[in-house]
Amino acid sequence: MTDKTFGSKIDGITYMERKGAYLIAVCNDKLATVRTPKGYFLLGGGIEGNETHIECIRRECLEESGYAVTVGQYICSADTYKLHYRFGYFHPIQYYYQGEILDKIAEPIEVDHVFEWLPLEDIDSKMYVEQQIWAVKYYIKNHLYHGK
Repeated sequence: MTDKTFGSKIDGITYMERKGAYLIAVCNDKLATVRTPKGYFLLGGGIEGNETHIECIRRECLEESGYAVTVGQYICSADTYKLHYRFGYFHPIQYYYQGEILDKIAEPIEVDHVFEWLPLEDIDSKMYVEQQIWAVKYYIKNHLYHGK
């Protein structure tokens, strides 16, 4: 069960399901993101094989940004039912964790991803995924982030 569902499931439609894990790292009122040609995203991505959520986040952060991270407490989850331009009927399920950005230890391997600290006031206008915007706001609203 997820904390928030976006979109509506259409009866009789088979959806491609994709589980992913993502890091919400906030420092000095800025959110750790990756900027791509589409917009800004949380660091993280799809879970591969028998990976745990934490293993997925660590791997994805390194691939996307080159940074090592610490992964802390679980925050929430959200899913979406939508028609995706590439996957067709798509059901991403995303799990969000609090964490911190540590040292840059490698060059990112995803060349169209650029690590960037996004001011919190810009998340509505610049982030690409509605459920990720919701998760960041949930994190802030529930006093998990105290503005440091």
